Formats: sequence, structure tokens, C-alpha cells
Amino acid sequence: MRIPRTIAIDGQSAAGKSTLGALLAAELGYLYFDTGVMYRALALAALRAGIDPDDEAALTALAHRLTIDVTAPTVTDGRQYTVLIDGEDVTWAIRDPDVERIVSRTARFPAVRREMIRQQQAIGRRGRVVMVGRDIGTVVMPDADLKIYLQASLTERARRRLAELRSRNIEMSLEQVAAALAERDALDAHVAQPADDAIILVNDGLTPAEEVAWVLQQFANGDQPLAQEINRCKSTP
Repeated sequence: MRIPRTIAIDGQSAAGKSTLGALLAAELGYLYFDTGVMYRALALAALRAGIDPDDEAALTALAHRLTIDVTAPTVTDGRQYTVLIDGEDVTWAIRDPDVERIVSRTARFPAVRREMIRQQQAIGRRGRVVMVGRDIGTVVMPDADLKIYLQASLTERARRRLAELRSRNIEMSLEQVAAALAERDALDAHVAQPADDAIILVNDGLTPAEEVAWVLQQFANGDQPLAQEINRCKSTP
């Protein structure tokens, strides 16, 4: 199997999609694209325009007016990608707490999602991308060359999320985190489903490096060494 030019990673909440996506993209020299940043960009634009995050018509019109793009990092400041709204770099601005507070409200409208998906698909068509989300392999890039769906037990995911929260000085019990994840699983059940042709990776007990090695092994073939194929991929625009 040759190195795929488009890779879709979906999976359960806290299953490690972003970690695997970022590491895999770095290994291949691809764009790492967490599709959630597009909804953050829209939320930021709504705040700036004074648009009520519950106003579906206004948000939909705004989504159609904006050009939101995601590219490889343009500045060496720790970012994993650059997010642009009509050419303006908003990579760090979309992490503002005010954006965090309304992003889920702006993302819930079907018409808004359709426009965001259209723009995500445009980025996907460029190729050389690892795209991460909840419905990438089924909706955004159904023709992706490789589709991966991550799963882990609720206990494993709760442990990971708890460690992440504590690193940000947020205190919760393991039971509270597990309950929140179970609730999120129920809400996402109609969206977060693997594509029929996705490779399922159950990553309980695996380190991120082991996950990347497992995915890269899927590319290996008997005709060409994997390292040679990856180097070819990195050097090919």
C-alpha cells in the first residue's frame, strides 16, 4: 500500500484522535487539520460581529461570507497549524475563553455545519492532509485514502482526560470525568460512527508512539521499504 494522500481520523471523545493525528502528520510531512478549529474561527467572527450565537440565520450568513483556511504553521511559536479568517491569522485568538464559551452553540446548526463541511472538503482536496474530527470518514472525506477510527474503554479515556485536566489545574474526580464522557458518547452516537471501510484501532494501553507505528505499518508492502516510501512522500509536493 502506498502512503495515502488523505487520512481521516475519527473516534470517541478522549480516544486520542488529536494526538495521533498531529504525530502522524509530522511523521509524513502532512498538514494536521483538526476540523474543530473551523467552528472556533466562526465563533470568533460571530463575537467580533456582535452576532448572537443562537441566531441561526445570522450565523449561517456569516459562515457563507467568511473564507476560513487552515495551513501548515507559518510562524514558529508552538502552533500545529495556522488558522486564517479572510487571510487574517487567528490561530491563537480562537483559543480565547470567550470563544470557548460559545463554540458549541455556533456549531449546532445544520446549515452552519454544511458550510463548514464544504470548506473542510476544499482543504481535503489539496491532499497531503491528516484530518481529525467525528465524521471525517463518513461525511467530510468519504473518499479518503485511509480511514482510522479510534476506540478505547471509558475508563481509559477518563484517565487520559483527567490527566489533561489536571495539567491545566482543573480538579475533577475520575468518576465525574467518566460520567461526562459517557454523556458525550450518548450525544455523539448518531455522528461518531466508523465508516464501513475504516480501520478500527482500539488503543487501550498503547502509547502515542506505538499507535503511530501501528498506522505506519498499514502502509508497509513487500516491494518498497517503508522508510523509503515515507521519505518519497515528504519530498513530493
